[in-house]
Amino acid sequence: MSDPTHTPNAAATEANPAANASPTPAPDNAAPLDPLAAAQAEIAALQAKAAELQDQYVRGQAEVQNARRRADDEVSKARKFALESFADSLLPVVDSLEAGLAVQTATPEQIREGAEATLRQLTSALERNKVIAINPAAGTKFDPAQHQAISVVPAEQEANTVVAVLQKGYLIAERVLRPALVTVSAPK
Repeated sequence: MSDPTHTPNAAATEANPAANASPTPAPDNAAPLDPLAAAQAEIAALQAKAAELQDQYVRGQAEVQNARRRADDEVSKARKFALESFADSLLPVVDSLEAGLAVQTATPEQIREGAEATLRQLTSALERNKVIAINPAAGTKFDPAQHQAISVVPAEQEANTVVAVLQKGYLIAERVLRPALVTVSAPK
């Protein structure tokens, strides 16, 4: 009996599986067989690449924001605690002043000795924190960046040099905190 759906060509195809296979894809250098499928594949590849680049961009932006936030936190902490070291170095000075004031029967010599010791502590604390005195010697060339001339006086030294220091100035980390008040020699 013969099957009406079974045709001789179908039987030949069933007998030869290679005839059933779809045509082999064209090599990469050959023109694609189906331009629509090739375009869709290209679109899919480009969409995948765009998604990857979008992900990289979002991660990069998050990383930048995290770095900025960490830097802001560090700056905030640095500002908040910048004086901690300075204040810590001044505490012994406060302790010395309080101890000196607690002594009720101190002689003037003892008071002077205590004041000198406290001044040494204070000067040391300032120097540890990069606060350096500007105290130019007589005859030093006048430097308007570090000195403020209060008056010009005739003197037996070179013109525009320091004659006397009326008040010390101070630098903090090489920046003028307060200029030294000086008198300067007049030109001859």
